[in-house]
Amino acid sequence: MEKEPFKEQIIRTEYSEIMQKSYIDYAMSVIIARALPDVRDGLKPVQRRTLYDMYELGIRHDKPYRKSARIVGDTMGKYHPHGDSSIYESLVVMSQDFKKGEPLIDGHGNFGSIEGDGAAAMRYTEARLQKLTQEAFLTDLDKNVVDFQPNFDETEKEPEVLPARIPNLLINGAEGIAVGMATSIPPHNTGEVIDAVLAYMKNPDITTEELLQIMPGPDFPTGGIVTNKDELLSIYKTGQGKIKLRGKVDVEKLKGGREQLVITEIPYTMIGAGIGKFLNDIYTLVESKKTGDIVDISNQSSKEGIRIVLELKRNADVENLENMLYKKTRLEDTFGVNMLAVAGGRPETLGLKAIIENFLDFQYDINTRKYQHLLVKEREKKEIQEGLIKACDVIDLIIEILRGSKNIKQAKNCLVNGVTEGIHFKTKTSEKNAAKLRFTENQAAAILEMRLYKLIGLEIEALQKEHEETLKNIAKYEDILENHASMSKVIMKELQNFRKNYSHPRKTQIVNAKEAVFEEKKFEEMEVVLLMDRFGYCRTIDTSTFERNRDAAVSENKYIIQCMNTDKLCLFTTSGRMHLIRISDLPFGKFRDKSIPIDNFGNYKSSEESLVYVECLSRVIEKQLLFATETAMLKLVDGSEFNVAKRTIASTKLSEGDTVIAVIPIEDTTHVALKTKKGIFLRFGLEEIPEKKKAAIGVRGIKLSLDDRIEEVYLLNKDTETTIIYNDKPVSLNRLKLGHRDTKGVKIRV
Repeated sequence: MEKEPFKEQIIRTEYSEIMQKSYIDYAMSVIIARALPDVRDGLKPVQRRTLYDMYELGIRHDKPYRKSARIVGDTMGKYHPHGDSSIYESLVVMSQDFKKGEPLIDGHGNFGSIEGDGAAAMRYTEARLQKLTQEAFLTDLDKNVVDFQPNFDETEKEPEVLPARIPNLLINGAEGIAVGMATSIPPHNTGEVIDAVLAYMKNPDITTEELLQIMPGPDFPTGGIVTNKDELLSIYKTGQGKIKLRGKVDVEKLKGGREQLVITEIPYTMIGAGIGKFLNDIYTLVESKKTGDIVDISNQSSKEGIRIVLELKRNADVENLENMLYKKTRLEDTFGVNMLAVAGGRPETLGLKAIIENFLDFQYDINTRKYQHLLVKEREKKEIQEGLIKACDVIDLIIEILRGSKNIKQAKNCLVNGVTEGIHFKTKTSEKNAAKLRFTENQAAAILEMRLYKLIGLEIEALQKEHEETLKNIAKYEDILENHASMSKVIMKELQNFRKNYSHPRKTQIVNAKEAVFEEKKFEEMEVVLLMDRFGYCRTIDTSTFERNRDAAVSENKYIIQCMNTDKLCLFTTSGRMHLIRISDLPFGKFRDKSIPIDNFGNYKSSEESLVYVECLSRVIEKQLLFATETAMLKLVDGSEFNVAKRTIASTKLSEGDTVIAVIPIEDTTHVALKTKKGIFLRFGLEEIPEKKKAAIGVRGIKLSLDDRIEEVYLLNKDTETTIIYNDKPVSLNRLKLGHRDTKGVKIRV
């Protein structure tokens, strides 16, 4: 019979509805299955799967390390098909003691550093479970304490949640970004968290305020200081808020009355690249003269801990400098708290009490399942033990039944149901006694499997003692399951053991600190001399230092400009731009101090353009400037046009391929002389050059042949003779024939 052809089904619906449903499904998948931790074990799915896979592979704390690549590959192949990088990153983070209050994985090899160094590739590193992880997360998985679910391809089973015995969500915190929501839970002190849970168990009506007296706030692995203690109550009630963090700064005395600031603890938010950024911020403060108290900066951090040393000059204002570090760098930062976790299968923002409640509900659940499982096992043992004890009393009869039976089925039927037909007995009395036997199926199976050495007197005594122990266990388990107080006692004892074995002193201080107040030193206005050599290296010195070293300064520098340190420096370039640089940004010091390239202080790049005129802004705006380009375009511009706030502007408009060759201030000038590369000269009156705006292109100064360009521009004064050397001969520019602008000029033959 032929199958009916497949009938195509077309479902008509709104496109927007399909998109909305698909996006919601995607968002919930990311939220539940990847990004957010479960409130019960405090783990995201990738973390849970990695730990479970290591447990299944037998990589226990007392076994040899195994390659991380082996763990990652096995986890990805069995449980988490989302790429190896996410699994390895999760494994690395769970091993880093500077990120986790209680690392769950024991890493061997390069697993990164607090300063932002990444972990080595997974083929080089090794790992195994921590002892705490085995004891607190992975015990009793064989006792039906949690539900198992099929993996992604239904070839394996994985736990929906690990049977965590400690409130891991609070102890290790969590960070994750989902779709439209994110979680950020700080880590806490193990001992304090357990104490808070125990206090809640003793008094379910305990307030958040009372809990915070036991567990005062977060305890970051990096230490530091929480400065807004009074705001923590609101944060732990609502599950949201901002924790203000500071690094710890110590003052150390040096020889000669000097001091140094030593940063020994950093805010948790500075882990990684934040330390490098912090050091760069300090360098910037020094270079920009926000502080002159820091003489040297060194990062002496090692495996022993953080140690960033700021060496100070004598009589430095230490308190003001410390406050400046808090205000101007990330040494003071905020940690945004959003205690979002998956509770009851959906994301929920939880306060401190709600997290503890959910954790304890989970503890009662897994312990109920555990002791139900153990009770069933003990009852099964009791049944077997009672059967064996009873069998020992009638062992001769049982041996007679076994010897007289044709097969095991016949013997077992006699033991269970007293059926004697077909069995050969020595006496009728034995047959009558055998007909009275009523062992259970399990007892009969155990009797038939019993070895003869069990008939030894000592073995029988051991069996009876074992039976007594089994009866005690049954009574104990029934009491735990039937009485809430007994169950609570078991949970509390377990928590107390974890506290005893794994608690450690608090690292983070929690205080109410005053707002850091930093008073910037008033800028001292003074006259300075700018020195810039032909390579663009510059610095400023005071005028008295310049006068003492005048000859050396003149011989070594291309630009020497006297100005106020409140002024700005104007750099006019061949590309037609003007760059502004604050004089105060330039290094100030002694005459032989190191100069710094002018490129470091603004947008000017010596590799892209050259300087044609350098002057301080206060003088530029008081003058009229002559602009001249290679193609002989000329114009006058009033200096006030350059009094702008922008760091870079177009100082003139240029034709394509043209460049500026001169920007010259007009001072008592009557005539202009132009010289081309081919030796053509033209002298004409300054009044022929119009004044234009900086955005104008200008007018032509001389008619050039196709392959000729302007080489030099000279400003002449009628009272002063200007002579140049041309072809090794002196030429007086004032005696050149007076012409007009935009004419061909004359060629001088010497």
